[in-house]
Amino acid sequence: MDTAIADDVITSLRITASEVDTAMRRWLEGPANTPLRLLEAMRYSLEAGGKRLRPTLVLWSAQLCGASPSAAMPAALAVECVHTFSLIHDDLPALDNDDLRRGRPTSHKAFGEAAAILAGDGLLALAFEILATDPHDAASAIAMVRELAAATGWRGMIGGEAADIEGEKRPPSIEIVEQIHAAKTARLIEAGCRLGAIAAHADSWQEDALVRYGKNLGLAFQAADDLLDETGAAESLGKPVRRDHQNGKQTYPRVVGVEASRRLAEDMTQKAIDSLEPFGEQAARLIALARYVVAREC
Repeated sequence: MDTAIADDVITSLRITASEVDTAMRRWLEGPANTPLRLLEAMRYSLEAGGKRLRPTLVLWSAQLCGASPSAAMPAALAVECVHTFSLIHDDLPALDNDDLRRGRPTSHKAFGEAAAILAGDGLLALAFEILATDPHDAASAIAMVRELAAATGWRGMIGGEAADIEGEKRPPSIEIVEQIHAAKTARLIEAGCRLGAIAAHADSWQEDALVRYGKNLGLAFQAADDLLDETGAAESLGKPVRRDHQNGKQTYPRVVGVEASRRLAEDMTQKAIDSLEPFGEQAARLIALARYVVAREC
């Protein structure tokens, strides 16, 4: 990827992440009767940094369809709450049992398992509270709640996590890998793009193109994540590496090898980019983001 383009994408991501963080602060104050330790645990994980990829996709998708960032910000915050909830719970001893996340102790290491579980629960509920509190119109709010719930629940991310756990007991299989990645990772990324389209009251062709982009981007993102766990460095990733292999996870490198996994990631990235063709040059920012996702080193 061209260095100048990569730098532009990273700069744009940082600017958008800062806007998301600013908008999130008022929700992190909490009502007066909120247990302080619960609020601290929720803040700890939400404010841990990260690329804010999912809320960025909401905002940039909405802008591509002609909406202002403010119209899509509630959905962007909701998606980030769901994503952070999933990270807290993924790290728990009963699931991935990780001690580090983004270079810091995971939530259950910093606050204890009970507080971490409740912080994740709190963030999941907060996501839907935000969507119901800050809608620009009732019809959009209903559509957003339906989409985010479907992407999060038993047929989406949570179902993908369950399939991931069950997959540890089964022989490596490309079909299982694709099933897990489509639900566990790609579904929420796809939802981010759809939520942006909903916020913008996009035409059906615009929403369809963005959903195809999001699905393929999500698959490319997870393939790149699989590769980073296999070949990356813990110092740059901020978390342990080679854990997928140690835990018998169903991943692309385990099933098809490293080089074939890179080709798969590149193919899915190109499919994501091709999905945006109807938008022409206006989609340049999302195209650059897709290329960055597969080329990143952390």
